[in-house]
Amino acid sequence: MHSYRHDLEMLRDRRFALLLTARTISVLGSSFAPVALAFGVLALPGATATTLSVVLAAESLPMVAFMLVGGVIADRLPRHRVMMAGEALNAAAFSCLAVMLLTGWTPLPALVTAAAVSGVAIAILFPALTGIIPDVVPADRLQTANALMGLGANVSRVAGLVLSGATVVLLGGGWALVVSGAMFAVAAVLVAALRLTPAERSAAERHSVLADLRGGWREFISRQWLWVVVAQFSVLVMAVQAAHGVLGPLVAKEHLGGAAAWSAVLAGEAVGMIGGVFLALRLRPRRPILVGTCMTVPTALPYLLLGLDAPLWTIVIGAVVMGVCFDLFGVLWNTTMQREIPPESLSRVSSYDALGSLMFGPIGLLVAGPLAILIGPEPALLGCAAVVVLASLAALLSPGVRNLRAPEPAEEPDVLAH
Repeated sequence: MHSYRHDLEMLRDRRFALLLTARTISVLGSSFAPVALAFGVLALPGATATTLSVVLAAESLPMVAFMLVGGVIADRLPRHRVMMAGEALNAAAFSCLAVMLLTGWTPLPALVTAAAVSGVAIAILFPALTGIIPDVVPADRLQTANALMGLGANVSRVAGLVLSGATVVLLGGGWALVVSGAMFAVAAVLVAALRLTPAERSAAERHSVLADLRGGWREFISRQWLWVVVAQFSVLVMAVQAAHGVLGPLVAKEHLGGAAAWSAVLAGEAVGMIGGVFLALRLRPRRPILVGTCMTVPTALPYLLLGLDAPLWTIVIGAVVMGVCFDLFGVLWNTTMQREIPPESLSRVSSYDALGSLMFGPIGLLVAGPLAILIGPEPALLGCAAVVVLASLAALLSPGVRNLRAPEPAEEPDVLAH
């Protein structure tokens, strides 16, 4: 048994507290950025939806292109320095975007360049973040650390939904981007204060980037549970992107009352993600990947209810369930990766995980609109729900997914008294 009191004692650890605070502030900055950037760009003279699409694509394409390189960098260099560089790049990118919007000097190539720098920053940050947690906390506290990191991130996302909109309305998109850039800068300073001792690689261990990528690929492909779930998520994320990005808002606009209804669905998901953290702190399954994969099946619930024209309150409840399940899966997944993957390869493997899981997402966004026109948004949402369920059930056919076991929990006699 574990206790919340015992879990919260981790906050007394200076290094973990610094990392948690830095990540929470960084996610808050990230939550500000989409709203501020979208309304800031659309408010420019002559700007259209195409202008915004070009700027957003300029951020997403470098993120995908550099993700594997980010994994190599994070395995080669001290991860806190890599994270510091990523946060600093994000601060510079969004500060430049803010200056452009506030001064009115907004040539599209300059906007695209700044957005591309942010995409590179994300590609550097993500693999380093996955790898740094085992550098900061002991192995028996990994799940608690991941859950607390998730709690900070989820609270920031909810706060960002509220504060970013208010800042844009009151001050404008440019000043909201100033706030976002400042948050990234603060996160960079906090990460720099970690001062972790790097594990130096000997000259014999140093290879070319391609050799490091091949080594990371061998680690990735040698674990059936790993590549099977990543393959599952490549399909699942495609369906979720289509449903969440296009089809859900369409149904909300046509049948549920518009933006307010869709905001309620998103808020329900956010609340569920916060609740999922507390479940993740308590749950210690012996087969974490089996339990995590089972948790992806109910994530189809809000799409099923939207497709059936169910009342809004039931869809919001479905979104809460989705949030709980996705958060629980995320904690179990990250903890298992950190336990099973050698530390020297962890960031490269996490970059393959991210790339594989996200690579079909843009396809979902591209086909959602034509599919809604061809068969209607409700049938398309039912199709998305079916894809999520079938992909999850297919992953459960894998022996690696079903049989991977967590190590036996360490005895904690001081905790049992609570």
